[in-house]
Amino acid sequence: MSLIKKIFNRIIPDEIFLKYKYKKYFGKKIDLKNPKTFNEKLQWLKLYDRKDAYTKMVDKYEVKNYVSGIIGEEYIIPTLGVYNNWNDIDFKQMPKQFVLKCTHDSGSSIVCTDKLNFDYEECKKKINKALKNNFFYEFREWPYKNVKPRILIEKYMEDNDSSEMLSDYKLFCFNGIVKTILVCSNRKGEFKNTDFYDSDWNLMPFTRERHENNPKGIKKPEKLEEMIQIAEKLSKDIPFVRVDLYEINGKVYFGELTFFPSSGFEGFKPEEYDTILGNWLDIGDKNE
Repeated sequence: MSLIKKIFNRIIPDEIFLKYKYKKYFGKKIDLKNPKTFNEKLQWLKLYDRKDAYTKMVDKYEVKNYVSGIIGEEYIIPTLGVYNNWNDIDFKQMPKQFVLKCTHDSGSSIVCTDKLNFDYEECKKKINKALKNNFFYEFREWPYKNVKPRILIEKYMEDNDSSEMLSDYKLFCFNGIVKTILVCSNRKGEFKNTDFYDSDWNLMPFTRERHENNPKGIKKPEKLEEMIQIAEKLSKDIPFVRVDLYEINGKVYFGELTFFPSSGFEGFKPEEYDTILGNWLDIGDKNE
């Protein structure tokens, strides 16, 4: 990112910034006074739904204590360490496999499947660059603004019954109710397939703009009901939050909480589902 762009991203007021980005991505003006679509309402929530608790809920480390206090520690992926900087990490003490990520952003996860053949220098460059970045200024997702940048190392989780990467079960919760579940399968740095199901595991007739449905469909997880119960507990009294979960060796594990999928800058196919999901999202009286 150029210096001029960095300065622009930091000094422009949030509302003007989001109006500019929305027009850039969707080719039309956003209606913040009377938002109707899902993506419009996510931008509105960035500006007007700013609760202190959200900061802890997006912190990759702090959220573990928050979530375990609601649903229990058995759902939490074990932490191997949390560090303020790269040089604090003693990789000799790490197991052969682990997952490394920053606590304060999105997209910095790095999977190590064999520490003897791991590119530590490349990983160090990526992590150190991420540590210097305040993720809030990317798309004005307010919960990230005050998260302390740290490095989190977690246990590498693998499903013994599958040779593929773990599937992400992303439960879209609207005012505490799971309305649709996005499944991302064969994910290696990016989404390969993105399927939406309802809470009874019927395939829904839409997907995100940049992705395709899995032509074979996705097998219903054994712990679907438990996942829904967990997601609805964690999303209680929140207008919208996506609860990401895994099913590993017959157990459910918590992944993360996401308030703004694709930061509210990705459409749907067909397009009308942006409005349909928007109808599910009740943001209350906008004049209060």
